[in-house]
Formats: sequence, C-alpha cells, structure tokens
Amino acid sequence: METPKETVICRDLGVIDYAECWEMQKDIFGHLLASKQDPAIKAEQFLLLCEHPAVYTLGKSGHEENMLVAEDFLKQQGASFYHIDRGGDITFHGPGQLVGYPILDLEREGIGLRDYIHSLEEAVIRTVAEWGISGTRVAGAAGVWLTDKGPLRKIAAIGVRSSRYVTMHGFALNVNTDLKWFDYINPCGFADRGATSIARETGEAADMEAVKMAFMAHLEKIINIKIKIEDYAYRKTLGDQASG
Repeated sequence: METPKETVICRDLGVIDYAECWEMQKDIFGHLLASKQDPAIKAEQFLLLCEHPAVYTLGKSGHEENMLVAEDFLKQQGASFYHIDRGGDITFHGPGQLVGYPILDLEREGIGLRDYIHSLEEAVIRTVAEWGISGTRVAGAAGVWLTDKGPLRKIAAIGVRSSRYVTMHGFALNVNTDLKWFDYINPCGFADRGATSIARETGEAADMEAVKMAFMAHLEKIINIKIKIEDYAYRKTLGDQASG
C-alpha cells in the first residue's frame, strides 16, 4: 500500500452553530494560504466534522428564488439563513446530517479541484454503500444521488470554495436528517428532484459515529492521506455532543 503523503487533523465539533464553524474554517483557510506565501509559516490541514442547528446556505452562484418561503417563516421554524462564498445553490444543514469541511492544500495532495470534488463524492458513495445504498453521480449536478427504487433524489450535497488550491466548505450527508426541511427549498436549485437520507432508505436510524468513521476511512484511501482524530475534549468545549 502506498505511504500516505500528508496528515490531516480531524476535529469532531459535535453540534456547532454555522456562523461559529464558518469563522473557524476561515481562520484555518487563511493560515493555510499564508503558509503558501511564507515557508516559515507551518500550517496543518484539517477535516472539520459537525452537525449544525437548522440553517440554509446560498452559494455565490445561487438563486434566491430557490428558497420557497420567506426568511421570517424560517426564523419562526427555528432556522437561520446565510449567503456564503462556496459554489452551488441553496442547501440545508441540520441535526442528523453529517457535515464535513476539509480544509486542504490540494497541491500537497497532488490533485486538482475537479478530482478533489470527485473524491468527496466517491467517499460518500462508498460510505452509503456500507448501509446497502447505491449512490451515484448525475451529470451537471454535484453531489451524490439515488436513482434506483423511485424518483431521483439527493442524499449528499457538495459545495466547495478554493483559492490557490486551498479548499474550504465541503459536503453534507443526510444520515438521520428530518427531510421536512427540504420542502422549503429547491435543493441545490432543482425543482424536480427530492432529498433522502440513510435513515429514509434503510428504514432505521443510522449510527452517526459509524458513518463518520466509514467516511474518513474511505477518504483516506481515495486521496491517500492519514486522518488523525484530534482529542475528543476539543469537541466538548466547542459544541454539544452530536446527536445520532
């Protein structure tokens, strides 16, 4: 087996507010960018794993009309809304959904952005396969989709920002997500496609910790990295213990 080229530190943040996690991403992202300008700066690569309280995010190329309800209504439901700097359209994050933010220097890994996005999709496809789910790609639509046993439906969204080959944002895999939240949007800009989850497809709740470990194991192999899980105490200081 090929020796992993780089170590990536995984921070499991539990349940954390979207804005707080976004600031954390930007700090790590900026530090990695600075290290490319100044070799004296030593910067680690990270994978942040978390769940968020209910929140909708709209990418820089998205269309607000894909939000089907008013922001006031969302607030009444306990959800928040952010315009953000990733690619893609509108998506939802909430409890029971595994959200991952790999903040990597793709030049260190020797891959381009297109291959990186493909790798995220592949890691999700292999992960859900462990629960007997056949995920696939759909032309012209990033993410992981299900096409068997019913209408086209998305189980994972992917939206990435990169600058000088440093990435932020990432993926959101519906594990035990309450799918009612997707009724308020055209997920990722598609009005004719639905959303699903591991729980919906299997008929029972999935173990969130098992899903995390499966994803990390697959991503390690696909990108050829070593993921080092940071001390659990960090998670306890930043957010509540994750549900699922």
